[in-house]
Amino acid sequence: MNSKKTLALISALAISTAAFAAEVDVSKIPPASDKKGLTYEKDIKAIFDKSCVECHGAVKPKGRLRLDSLEGALKGGVDGKVIEPGNGAKSKLVHGISFLTDEEYWMPPPDNKQKIEKLTTEQIGLVRAWIDQGAK
Repeated sequence: MNSKKTLALISALAISTAAFAAEVDVSKIPPASDKKGLTYEKDIKAIFDKSCVECHGAVKPKGRLRLDSLEGALKGGVDGKVIEPGNGAKSKLVHGISFLTDEEYWMPPPDNKQKIEKLTTEQIGLVRAWIDQGAK
């Protein structure tokens, strides 16, 4: 790919990412939990295992996003990183589980075949607090 095409692709991705972030009204995100010392293994993995790993696990992860491990969650997927450690309100993952994005990014999708329920306000608050605390 030549440099002009590469620059155009990078610009398009930056505009797409900015548009995604601009659409979200962060005031509608459930507040972060007050729980301190949150970790993926101790506090978040069980939530993801119940609500996310069916589609974002080791077998054909949608959007190449894996949430079955801390490393996978931090890596992100085809649309880039979904977690911004230290800032849950700006993390695409929190936007998606809060149903504040375009419907294609809602997690879990409302019409999913497995009938996985939407995360509760408390679960979203824990995920947000975990990310705010550095996503460890």
